[in-house]
Amino acid sequence: MPTVPNRLLPAQYIDGVIACDRAVLARAITVVESDHPADGDLAEAILEALLPLTGNSRRVGITGVPGVGKSTFVDTLGLHLIRQHGEKVAVLTVDPSSPISGGSILGDKTRMERLATEDGAFIRPSPSRGHLGGVTRRTRETMLLCEAAGFTNVLVETVGVGQSETAVRSMTDYFLLLMLPGTGDELQGIKRGILEMVDGMAINKADGDNIERAERACADYLSALRLFPPAPGGWTPRVLLCSARTGAGVAEVWQCVLDHQAFMRESSLLESRRREQSLAWMRELISIGLEDEFGRDARVRARLPQLEREVRDGATTPFAAARELLADFHSFARQKE
Repeated sequence: MPTVPNRLLPAQYIDGVIACDRAVLARAITVVESDHPADGDLAEAILEALLPLTGNSRRVGITGVPGVGKSTFVDTLGLHLIRQHGEKVAVLTVDPSSPISGGSILGDKTRMERLATEDGAFIRPSPSRGHLGGVTRRTRETMLLCEAAGFTNVLVETVGVGQSETAVRSMTDYFLLLMLPGTGDELQGIKRGILEMVDGMAINKADGDNIERAERACADYLSALRLFPPAPGGWTPRVLLCSARTGAGVAEVWQCVLDHQAFMRESSLLESRRREQSLAWMRELISIGLEDEFGRDARVRARLPQLEREVRDGATTPFAAARELLADFHSFARQKE
């Protein structure tokens, strides 16, 4: 199998990540994000060696409607953690890939100008490449690399909030939903499933003329959350006000994260959630592996263009085309046994 140019040896990646060499960490993330078959074994070697050093960070997922100010909030929160608490912060951000060109702007470092200059921060924007769930295919692996590098807080900023933007919940310990005040029907734009999964909510941009509207929105969300049964262990999600622009309330939002972590540890729920995260990671890797193997199958590649044309022209149904491709794939797999 051909190798990928400019790759380091596994030991160089491992030692560089442990030493928190940001350049090597970034290159290691590039390896685990790579779709090149030759990088698969290298990524596995890196992750296997570093896995014992992971699991010691606070994993926080941050989502919200477009325009809610997620990047500004993360920028302000990261500065608070570094300057007030002396902690290191890794920020994993996801930029949506264009469905037309496949490209991505990857502009989160420009939206977090203050945090990007801090020695205690590491910001990694990655393209979603069409992956649902508000994260990338390799967000879990990237998180583990950052933990092995010694970052005590890993903040995962998702693409946005919507029907499928919930995968981040399966890989983080605390799921924060940011919302805006004064946007009409406060509850109409969010899905029930999101509300059922949040560990906390923050009404951002609660400053100036928005304060009264933010307080009304806070009361609405609190009433809505009371309609749901308590989370396992009895944690009750809190709804707080904050302003990422002025910094007001950001410390209180982080204190809620700390309170939740202490609650989870005392009730042994954190260990349980981490085990569920590992299982979710395994299932996702199986899905990714099967999808990749299906795409590399010679018969599938040969038949796919014609079936796509037939589906596009209405000559066959998507159901029939998918069944035919899967039958060819299974037939070929049985022949190899």
